[in-house]
Amino acid sequence: MLTIQPFSINIPQQEVDDLRDRLTRTRWANELPSAEIAGVPASGPVPEGWQYGVPLSYVEKLVRTWREDFDWREQERKLNEFPQFTTEIDGQLIHFVHLRSANPDATALILTHGWPNTFVEYLGIARELSENFHVVIPSIPGYGFSGHTAERGWNAERVARAWSTLMRGLGYERYGVHGNDAGAIIAPILGRIAEAEVIGVHVNQIFSFPSGDPAEFAGLAQADIEYLGFLQSFVAHAIHDKAQQAQPQTLSHALADSPAGQLAWIGQLLGDALTPEDVLTIASIYWFTNTGASSARFYFENGRMEHSAEPTTFPIGLSSFAHDFRPIRRFAERDHKNIVFWVEHDRGGHWAAHDAPDLLVEDIRTFFTSLI
Repeated sequence: MLTIQPFSINIPQQEVDDLRDRLTRTRWANELPSAEIAGVPASGPVPEGWQYGVPLSYVEKLVRTWREDFDWREQERKLNEFPQFTTEIDGQLIHFVHLRSANPDATALILTHGWPNTFVEYLGIARELSENFHVVIPSIPGYGFSGHTAERGWNAERVARAWSTLMRGLGYERYGVHGNDAGAIIAPILGRIAEAEVIGVHVNQIFSFPSGDPAEFAGLAQADIEYLGFLQSFVAHAIHDKAQQAQPQTLSHALADSPAGQLAWIGQLLGDALTPEDVLTIASIYWFTNTGASSARFYFENGRMEHSAEPTTFPIGLSSFAHDFRPIRRFAERDHKNIVFWVEHDRGGHWAAHDAPDLLVEDIRTFFTSLI
């Protein structure tokens, strides 16, 4: 049995004041003149002007808004409109939203966010989903209000096991699973380890790549071969992945000391896909909980995690969005033998819950309705 406690966000005023003071005293990084940056070709998923990384203009504008216009107390009030709880699983504090449907017979659905997002990723669609599902949105250990991880080993598999324990503790014997980004890694693992409980798994990405066997390319469409080049560029530009997997602690000293630095680090992936309000709400959560280091350790642990070579057999569905990592179906079907839903959209990006919420909600409903 889990001991579950109601939770409400209430950041001490002195921490809010300290944040504003630090933002006022930001020392800005230097950068090349825009004309020099424009002379460097943008490749792969890198937008124009971001060839050297997150530009000063992006950070300056958001820091000014954070310092002068952003109202944390108003955001705190909005976040606290959602029923939140904490519990302890495997020695780790777990924070989660639990929004029950008005329909007591509704199917349960657990949604897992990605990095550098937080549980905020799904709040914009949580109420709409609760028309059909009992919605559970946990914070990955090491992220936000789940707080720091205090021991090694909190990789995607351990998180998936914690989610299984959480869902059973909430009284759900059967449930659906959705994930994006890091959540799209955790979700299929949860399907593996709790297949008797999991109705199906829906994700925004299936991270299946060529194994190196030349036979895998036989008969592959020319368009897919050309697209492999984009995928390689996509992976090559995932600097956050490489840095956090290699040395998560090194960068974290700067993230813990500079809110502008924390903002820039998460801004590399959030970009303009989210509203400034959402970006600053997420940055504030990382800052107030000081979870830059512990969220980065999740990448380190995943880099040392053993992966099953056996394909999955539970029902899995993919919603692939236009401006995101899009898998090649041949490799996805090698790793997942029961793909029953595959939709490619002509809009939306990596954070579809923010920039294409209507498409994502409809796909989640359609996928799980087909399985119930």
